[in-house]
Amino acid sequence: MTEQQYEVIVIGGGAAGLSAALVLGRARRRTLVVDAGEPRNAPAAHIQGFLTRDGMPPAEFLAVGREEIARYGVEPVRGRAVDVTRDEDGGAFTVSLADGRSARGRRLVVATGLKDDLPAVPGVAERFGRDVLHCPYCHGWEVRDRPFGVLATGPMSVHQALMVSQWSEDVTLFLHETPESDLSDDDLRRLAAAGVQVVPGAVAGLVVEDDRLTGVRLADGTAHARSVIFTAPRPIPRTSLLEKLGAAMNETPFGAYPVVDPTGLTTVPGVWAAGNAIGFSEQVVNAASSGYRAGATINGDLLMADLDAAPPR
Repeated sequence: MTEQQYEVIVIGGGAAGLSAALVLGRARRRTLVVDAGEPRNAPAAHIQGFLTRDGMPPAEFLAVGREEIARYGVEPVRGRAVDVTRDEDGGAFTVSLADGRSARGRRLVVATGLKDDLPAVPGVAERFGRDVLHCPYCHGWEVRDRPFGVLATGPMSVHQALMVSQWSEDVTLFLHETPESDLSDDDLRRLAAAGVQVVPGAVAGLVVEDDRLTGVRLADGTAHARSVIFTAPRPIPRTSLLEKLGAAMNETPFGAYPVVDPTGLTTVPGVWAAGNAIGFSEQVVNAASSGYRAGATINGDLLMADLDAAPPR
């Protein structure tokens, strides 16, 4: 990481950030990628549903991505961006890292992702990504036909229970802290139609034997044999840098995300966002796509800015 001014600084080295950097590097843009090394899918054994990358371990996917951007002169640096400021004239941005280093860039891509806040049930965090899962499209095929449990965390839990019933005929929805009265008549009818059993009562913990999930234990002491749990973590978007820059945010039931146009441009000129920084449900393939769009758009934006500023010939 040098003191030179980059054309683009990408904050975040996941699928979105690396895809943006790849496009920019191939467009001969001086690009820096700042990566804190905290990918959301680190607990998962494999990436699924990404054509040509189905079954690839997440760490391998990122390693290949870093190799690819290096071919085009993109400079990666490990570190955590803690502050972003802009010149008073509205020109370049300065990105400051936790270790005191800094870099300047004309454009920014914020691809900082999000953090999954898991239910505070003993065993859930320890098993997450193994036999405690959140996305049936990511993991459903690998655990198909096993006894599923769905640990309710909010209004979307009924939908999650209905969805995972496509991968198993043996599904139990554990209401946990959700009152039975919160379930509508339509909810109950659909759950019954899907063959989903509904169990009220708080979940006290998971039953694990020989490093395998074998059941769910309720606060009243009863246990239910299950070998897979699906749950919906509360997403915590990592958008503090965007907020510092004054980007408009959209409050949703799943967190606050920046207001962006179809290319990822935020309400702050020169700042794009991509991947899970703009939405909690971005799969790896979607995150990569949003990074690509942002990178290509930034290249065009820089081109026009330079041409408009060029003296007449």
